[in-house]
Amino acid sequence: MKFASVYPLYVQKAERRKRTKEEVDRIICWLTGYGPAELRNQIENESDMETFFAQAPSFNPKASLVKGVVCVVRVEEVEDPLMRKIRCLDKLVDELAKGKALDKILRK
Repeated sequence: MKFASVYPLYVQKAERRKRTKEEVDRIICWLTGYGPAELRNQIENESDMETFFAQAPSFNPKASLVKGVVCVVRVEEVEDPLMRKIRCLDKLVDELAKGKALDKILRK
C-alpha cells in the first residue's frame, strides 16, 4: 500500500474533527524524523508504507509510549515491526481526531 494513498485519509479524518493538515504533518514528522520537505517528497514519489518507514531518518524513541487500541488491535502487542509503526501512526492520528492536545499526542 502506498503512503500517498493513506496520507489523504489521515488528513480527512483530522479535518472532519476540526484539526489541520499541518497538525497531521507535525505528528508524522515527529514520529518518523522526516522534515516537511522530505515528507512531501515521500508523498510525491508515492513510496509504499514499507519504504516510507524504512527510509525514515529516525523513528522517535517515544513511539514506545504510544499504547491503546486501533481497529481492534492493541498497538503495543503488534509483533511485526512495520505493522507496529503503521498502527502507531494510526493511533496518533486517532488521538488528534478525538481532540487530544498536540503536546500530549507528541508525548511531551
